[in-house]
Amino acid sequence: MSSKFSDEFKRDAVAQITERGYPVREVSDRLGVSPYSLYAWKKFAKASSGEAEKDTEIRRLKKELARVSEERDIL
Repeated sequence: MSSKFSDEFKRDAVAQITERGYPVREVSDRLGVSPYSLYAWKKFAKASSGEAEKDTEIRRLKKELARVSEERDIL
């Protein structure tokens, strides 16, 4: 089953609520999406955000490990 809304659309809809402070009902009416869908997307976006933060931290740690390993090898 495919969604008729793209991930980008869902992220923007959630951002209107979480970042711009619009009420769920207003965003729901304006975009033609049920409030229940917005709440579900909000929950999913929060989980995805946590994953993105973990990925960012992993990349940062890998770069630091490579730098420290290189320093160790030079010594």
